[in-house]
Amino acid sequence: MVFAAGLALGGAAPTMSVLLAARFVQGLGAGVMNVAIMVLVGRVYDERERARIMTWFSGCWMLPAFAGPAVAAWVAQTFSWHWVFWGLLPLVFVAGVLVFVPLRAVRMEGQPSEAGGKRHLGLAAGVAVGVALIQLAGQNLQLLSLAQAGVGLVALWLCLPPLMPRGFSWIGSGVSATVSTRTLTAGAFFGAEAFIPLMLVETRQLGLFEAGTTLTIGSLGWMLGAWLQSRPWLRLRRDTLITLGAGCIAVGLASVALGAWFAGVWLVVLALGWTLAGLGMGLSVASGSLVVMQVSAGDELGRNTSALQVGEALGTSLFAGLAGTWFAYTHQDFPAPVSFGGLLTVMVLAGVAGTIMARRIGPVRNHSLSQ
Repeated sequence: MVFAAGLALGGAAPTMSVLLAARFVQGLGAGVMNVAIMVLVGRVYDERERARIMTWFSGCWMLPAFAGPAVAAWVAQTFSWHWVFWGLLPLVFVAGVLVFVPLRAVRMEGQPSEAGGKRHLGLAAGVAVGVALIQLAGQNLQLLSLAQAGVGLVALWLCLPPLMPRGFSWIGSGVSATVSTRTLTAGAFFGAEAFIPLMLVETRQLGLFEAGTTLTIGSLGWMLGAWLQSRPWLRLRRDTLITLGAGCIAVGLASVALGAWFAGVWLVVLALGWTLAGLGMGLSVASGSLVVMQVSAGDELGRNTSALQVGEALGTSLFAGLAGTWFAYTHQDFPAPVSFGGLLTVMVLAGVAGTIMARRIGPVRNHSLSQ
């Protein structure tokens, strides 16, 4: 209902400020749904079925990435951009009808109290404000920016720990390491993704369509990785799959960074590198969610799953902001390789750090293996 309300408000938005508020409501609903779905998967399906479910989820996420931009552009040009939002409401209604009866049959225990839910909502808002202040500070480096960044860091220091798993440490093991790995790898991947099309347009003189196709290539790699992690013949532990995925992200981004630094690198090297990075995301994201489901106690599953989502959003926001700051202060005064190669090198280092953190997860059996 919250997601649908955000869509309705977005379609009716008379100003950009109202549209931003609508997108916030829409994101709030989507975040709640994502966590609830993962908790349901952990409670309803056995350990062998979860891996296949994660593959289907990846397909559901990737399909809109292929068709969504083209369909949205057609709707906006043929009717109005308002219908990009309103046109989704019937689909949300159908989805609600389809899941209403099955969800009523699911018994969920250990749910947070209403007061606890409101507290966590406030803490999440505090984290969002902290990240926004840090990003804002990076766009205009001056004395005031230091104050903004300081307030943002204080907000994260106060609001983030209660949203993390019990006993959480950024350099810890188990669930802590899983969250840290997701934060670093998602930040590296999506931080790079935000600038790759622009890099290809400016440095390789590709058209917007050709440059945008690179994102589709990464999506195909992601889907392949999600499919591979569920194959019973891939006899690797879950923690090994996460480490392998993080390593693929680092190596893939290194190939893209190489093409950013040196114009003589073939375009196919960049395409293969981005596909490899997508493959790594498919392996690590699905396996990370499955690790949290497997090692979390029943009453901790919701909190730990939520922490994984918070870590992903935090890493994406912070690293995309860091990349934007680098780009803003180098794009005009330095050659393109410094702008794009520099920010992509930072993303490579984040991927390497994610690979190191993945090694700290510890052995987690892969229950999708055939016996």
